Amino acid sequence: METIEADSEEAVAEILRQKQPVEIVGSGSKLALGRPVAAERRIKLSALSGIIAYEPAELVLTVKAATPLAEIEAALAANNQTLAFEPPNLSRLLGAGCDQTIGGIVATAIAGPRRCVAGGVRDHVLGLRAVNGRGEIFSAGGKVVKNVTGYDLCKLLTGSFGTMAVFTELTLKVLPAAETEESLAIGGLDAAEAVSAMCQAMGSSAGISGAAHLPFGAEGPLTVLRLEGFGPSVAARRQRLQLALSHFESRLWEAEQSRAWWRDLRDVAPFAELDGQAIWKLSLAATQAPSLLARLVALPGSRAFLDWGGALLWLSLPCGDDAQAQTVRAMLPEGAHAMLMVAPAAVRSRQAVFQPLPATQAAVEDRVRRSFDPERLLNPGRMV
Repeated sequence: METIEADSEEAVAEILRQKQPVEIVGSGSKLALGRPVAAERRIKLSALSGIIAYEPAELVLTVKAATPLAEIEAALAANNQTLAFEPPNLSRLLGAGCDQTIGGIVATAIAGPRRCVAGGVRDHVLGLRAVNGRGEIFSAGGKVVKNVTGYDLCKLLTGSFGTMAVFTELTLKVLPAAETEESLAIGGLDAAEAVSAMCQAMGSSAGISGAAHLPFGAEGPLTVLRLEGFGPSVAARRQRLQLALSHFESRLWEAEQSRAWWRDLRDVAPFAELDGQAIWKLSLAATQAPSLLARLVALPGSRAFLDWGGALLWLSLPCGDDAQAQTVRAMLPEGAHAMLMVAPAAVRSRQAVFQPLPATQAAVEDRVRRSFDPERLLNPGRMV
């Protein structure tokens, strides 16, 4: 594949005006997500890197799209701030030997455990600059938190996997980082009990920032509830949570242990080094999780765990020739969505990686995508 380095927004536009299909690459950390791209040219954006503007007092950060996440997190940490959607590092899961960039994070819209309370990636994108499939440079949104102009366009493009536009610049809302955190770990619950406990905790005044259930491990099933914030506030809310869940036996994890456990869960570390497995990401109503989890883990060689209070189910099972796509999707309850996250390229080229849409919705999505990229030049095939 021919690789073309683009060192400016104008260079990206000029390449796209040549009307040849291209694969869009920042660092390459997420090339294994989605279906393989049908293109013989690759635009590499790694030169479009760096922080353009950062106003800690305004909670706003503007960066070039290929800026490494590590650079952004270091700048935010120096001001005790963070990206509230807690972007996971899926490098081990995807077998990528490189750091992820903010453009790839926004393009794939994958958020971590705090998603259930802080919102998704698109809720934190205030503005952007990009190049569409016609080679036209455009902007949307703005650079202040209260801005509304073009805001829906930012949400539309977030999670489009580079199939509608090439991001060149992104403006993000950031938030103060928590001073500390604690977690309550409850052992021995089955999935139904765990979802009940997580829903009770999320509906309480404790203000938890994470709720997950790991049914397997050296300690047996664990249901973990996280609290973040100022020390006295965390302690007071933890006491309220313990009182609300007094019918369960729990133990306290202090900051260091809590951070390590949630970091591994965020990065899907329980599945990161499994050979010959397909990894699925399933989104569903939390109340649907216990019955679906029971059916999925009954499949030979499968494992699964819950995040987002039960609204996210991660599944690992033997891949075979088809990632057991038909089996997994046949088990989905109404309204649930399944995305094939990890499988060999040959398998992903044969299977629908994303949840198939109803015909009417698919037609609308196709018209929207063609309005940005009428000749399907950008990452062709990735979201088919």
